[in-house]
Amino acid sequence: MLLTALCCLLWSFRTSTGHFPRDCASSKSLIEKECCPPWRGDGSPCGQLSGRGVCQDIVLSNAPLGPQFPFTGVDDRESWPSVFYNRTCQCFGNFMGFNCGNCKFGFWGPNCTEKRLLVRKNIFDLSVPEKNKFLAYLTLAKHTISPDYVIPTGTYGQMNNGSTPMFNDINIYDLFVWMHYYVSRDTLLGGSQIWRDIDFAHEAPGFLPWHRLFLLLWEQEIQKLTGDENFTIPYWDWRDAKSCDICTDEYMGGRNPANPNLLSPASFFSSWQIICTRLEEYNSQQALCDGTPEGPLLRNPGNHDKARTPRLPSSADVEFCLNLTQYESDSMDKAANFSFRNTLEGFASPLTGIADASQSSMHNALHIYMNGTMSQVQGSANDPIFLLHHAFVDSIFEQWLRRHHPLQEVYPEANAPIGHNRESYMVPFIPLYRNGDFFISSRDLGYDYSNLQESEWDIFQDYIKPYLEQASRIWPWLIGAAVVGFALTAVLGVLTSLLCRRRKKHRLHEEKQPLLMGKEDYHSLLYQTHL
Repeated sequence: MLLTALCCLLWSFRTSTGHFPRDCASSKSLIEKECCPPWRGDGSPCGQLSGRGVCQDIVLSNAPLGPQFPFTGVDDRESWPSVFYNRTCQCFGNFMGFNCGNCKFGFWGPNCTEKRLLVRKNIFDLSVPEKNKFLAYLTLAKHTISPDYVIPTGTYGQMNNGSTPMFNDINIYDLFVWMHYYVSRDTLLGGSQIWRDIDFAHEAPGFLPWHRLFLLLWEQEIQKLTGDENFTIPYWDWRDAKSCDICTDEYMGGRNPANPNLLSPASFFSSWQIICTRLEEYNSQQALCDGTPEGPLLRNPGNHDKARTPRLPSSADVEFCLNLTQYESDSMDKAANFSFRNTLEGFASPLTGIADASQSSMHNALHIYMNGTMSQVQGSANDPIFLLHHAFVDSIFEQWLRRHHPLQEVYPEANAPIGHNRESYMVPFIPLYRNGDFFISSRDLGYDYSNLQESEWDIFQDYIKPYLEQASRIWPWLIGAAVVGFALTAVLGVLTSLLCRRRKKHRLHEEKQPLLMGKEDYHSLLYQTHL
């Protein structure tokens, strides 16, 4: 009853962020390839009259790509978003959004000048009202049509190069499900041909930055939808778990006693319909997911392929990942060895760091373990556990960033799989964001994790200790410089003393000279003075 009341109370709030702006879905925008909607505050494109931004040409990275995708010009996601648009809003200062109407992550207020830091909590640390509010927000998002965004139901070619737009409305929660489908779907090559070895958000360097942005946008969307500006996504700490302890009706839905693949009728999520899961059907029809409901949410945790995933990740597994010093390595895909990203994603062993195609560990292990909708990459975001799971994965990413303090240049600039280079724009987001923009501390993006909030000792360890260690490495040179400086000072002191004594003797000698001097004597004294 409490959750129902909360949903009804919040129903009047309507907004969205997502990733084909409704204002840019017309044939005019698609043919002109321009997405610069007006900001409602002043009616000008990108809020230009208020100094929020301007409409500019998109500058694409020309850094070389890896060899994994051997085609050019066959997929709308290549060189994103240039197939659809080549002009978008470029926002100034702390403004952000497809029309520069939002604030950058970490800023707030009417002029985006207020800096803030929100904290994501462990779901088991939420109070009962906080937990119920979170569940109500999920339900509200599932039942609110996005007023700002639509999804394409055909490729740009199927839209006759923009002259015949093909877009559908979608609710806010499913908008993000669709984005996760679209970024990881197969390439449609025409006829019955497809290319499966492509993914703009997984199996490569962009995996962690892409999901970090996904969660930030989802979080920001709920804040706007509900008016709850302090809302944050909770995380599920699954280290050393023996079962799915959030799979109860109190939290994310228990098991249906009549059918173990379904959720308990007592759970809100038992009535949810999923989208974007019939991949073979889309491929055979050379079509895109159009957001049509495809049945109930499926989940049967623990009854998975135990040969591929023998257990859930342990604390030792996480610590091994955190000790890997390389963010990326080798081919920068799922075959990479000793790569923090590839090990955390779950394609390399958390015992050795060596890629192992026969095992699914770490992040991947949780998806396999759920044994249902969440176990299929493209449709996995249908299950709300996806949010809690990826929030914890992001917290591990954040811990690694704080431990190793990498420069942004550590993120690969070139030769990563398509869509994953540092300066590549992330699919399918409009406004545009680069992978490298999210290879920074979460605190610079306005959020932290309750399990990572630092004590004074942590601050010493993270910030002061590295500088002291660096100083210790150059300490012998500093001592040497001090000794040399002392010796030079002593030598100069001795020379100065000697000079002073000589000058004193000269003065005494001069005092003994007669007041009147001959010409020869004068020239002699003048020479000595010059010397």
